[in-house]
Amino acid sequence: MAKTKRTPMSSVDTAWLRMESPVNAMMIGVVLIFEERIDIDALRRLLEERFLSFPRFRQRVVCHRDRFYWEEDPWFSLDNHLHRIALPGKADQKALQELVSDLNSTPLYDAHPLWQIHYIDNYQGGCALMVRIHHCIADGISLVRVLLTLTDERQAAPRKRRRRRPIDQLPEWRRVLHRTRRNLRLARRETRLLLRNAWEDPAYLGRLAWEGAKIGSDLLQLTFSRADPPSPLKGRLSGRKIAAWSEPLDLGEVKATARALEGTVNDVLTAAATGALHAFLRDSATPMPSEEIHVAMPFNLRPLDQPVTRLGNQFGLVLVPLPVHLTCPRMRFATVRGHLRNLKQSYQAQVSYGLLDVLGRGPDLLEKRALELLSRKASAVMTNVPGPTEHLHLCGARLRQPMFWVPQTGEVGIGLSIFSYAGSVQFGIISDRKLIQDPDRIAAAFADAFGELRDLALESADTTSLRLDTQKPLSIT
Repeated sequence: MAKTKRTPMSSVDTAWLRMESPVNAMMIGVVLIFEERIDIDALRRLLEERFLSFPRFRQRVVCHRDRFYWEEDPWFSLDNHLHRIALPGKADQKALQELVSDLNSTPLYDAHPLWQIHYIDNYQGGCALMVRIHHCIADGISLVRVLLTLTDERQAAPRKRRRRRPIDQLPEWRRVLHRTRRNLRLARRETRLLLRNAWEDPAYLGRLAWEGAKIGSDLLQLTFSRADPPSPLKGRLSGRKIAAWSEPLDLGEVKATARALEGTVNDVLTAAATGALHAFLRDSATPMPSEEIHVAMPFNLRPLDQPVTRLGNQFGLVLVPLPVHLTCPRMRFATVRGHLRNLKQSYQAQVSYGLLDVLGRGPDLLEKRALELLSRKASAVMTNVPGPTEHLHLCGARLRQPMFWVPQTGEVGIGLSIFSYAGSVQFGIISDRKLIQDPDRIAAAFADAFGELRDLALESADTTSLRLDTQKPLSIT
């Protein structure tokens, strides 16, 4: 058999690949529920034409001399990745959640490309797709864009550009030459920009030094911050996952609540997740933590105009404090809003991305020790991904409800996911079985916590209306 061409894996993608452990499989899980059944042959043709047009989904991961590479799978077959199954019994949401939990507990087979799709026939009068893709292939934002290319309602195709040979397909000496020339151009441009700004604005160098000090401060804070307090959200993991999701919220109500409370949609949804965790901890048999806990939240660093064909991981992580110990929903919201505003001004995301880049270039043992240290500082992973604003169709079937779950690493065993789609907001949770045995309780508590915030928003609106009414001049008749 002829030797297969290999391309090096980026250091950040390598870091995510090596995060895999017996208790935490590093894959993103997606469930798509459709109102109608999809013809399996039509689905195969669609995957071959659109999904497999991304070369990464035909490539497997290989290790050579402690470095990881992508190479074309010489035995690639769609039959190894697309499976048709049916749910037992009533084939209801509980049965689907059990299947999703089982698949999210099962690692992908690394002899082939690291993804699988299960076609679930005859679910609630339609069908469902369970998609699992390893995090080393791409981050959540990128994978959402990839899945959108499969739908029938997409944005207009970009203008055709002159095709160039991808950098990672060039010989090694050409890649080194290309990187050297690129770095020299960047260095010359940044030097000219620095000198010009310093000449036009004498205070520029002082502000630059101040920004550098902030980056150093964020690095120290990320590295030496205290571990999260003990709680039922932390503990030894079993590797068996349980997934659940709530009924969708109305996005219009979420936006109206955010406006009334003078915050953002992200503020409201993060505060609702905080309220759900508060309710879980309140009802547990252990004392409520006396301080905040933290969730690791992805922060997108990918340019919005970047082509969808560019996969990989381009995001950093920020540690968001959640005031789960506060009983008052108004205080929880105000505290969350303040923390998120402060994090927007920080460099935590860029610092964490740089750390992953460094760890991905170093030995595996160093990365594992660093991740063990950092994972002690968070009790969960939480992500909020904006999705399409209109209903989508796949092979003529209308997508009714999408859910996804983010992977966890190190000692973290809980993942919280928020996804907006077609005027609704979906909340999902995945947890290690040893930590949370009934994640449906937290999914239901999320809706209840949002209800509390919505009531606060209505009170604020009524108070504002009353205040405006009392300012009107009295009319004597």
